[in-house]
Amino acid sequence: MKILFDGVKEFSKKDFEKNKELFKRLGDTQQPHTLFIGCSDSRVVPDLITKSLPGDLFVVRNLANVVPYYRESSDYLSTTSAIEFALVVLNVENIVVCGHSNCGGCKTLYLDEAELAKIPHTRKWIELVKHAKEKVDAVIKDVGNTDDIEWLVEQENVVEQMNHLLTYPMVEERYSKGKLNIYGWYYEIGTGSVYNYNSKEKVFEKIE
Repeated sequence: MKILFDGVKEFSKKDFEKNKELFKRLGDTQQPHTLFIGCSDSRVVPDLITKSLPGDLFVVRNLANVVPYYRESSDYLSTTSAIEFALVVLNVENIVVCGHSNCGGCKTLYLDEAELAKIPHTRKWIELVKHAKEKVDAVIKDVGNTDDIEWLVEQENVVEQMNHLLTYPMVEERYSKGKLNIYGWYYEIGTGSVYNYNSKEKVFEKIE
């Protein structure tokens, strides 16, 4: 923990002082332009990837950057409530769903039952990614090549979660009226490259 405490001290002395006026403006309000839905993976840092400042992004992170289907419920719905708040209260203009390479969440789809039994909550959560796996498995079955299965599932999952977003009434309404942009990104950790999903061509294109 020492490294974290030292980091806080350095932030207070350097970064905060450097951006004191910005933090002063943000002290009472926020007006983020984008809801960023990413994976909880420790290697995925939204502000770093996008070079964003505090106040720019409203960030939701969970295992495998999942967007649960919309449903009205009295349960505690973390991701759903964050999406609702970002749209209805903060009026964000954009939503980015960002997946990444070497995603541990997506990998759990291929664990055997004995291993999944040890992580029952993860197994339940990752059911929301199964459709992406099924689509990729069908393609792999046809072509007979499994070399690219990892990144295919990760990228198909981004598209799947983008589709899940449109089950939210507040998302669908704004999107259909052209008041909201939805983007799908794929971050390749080893190279630092980020790819944006072209919905017309149905391919991920490198942002450069």
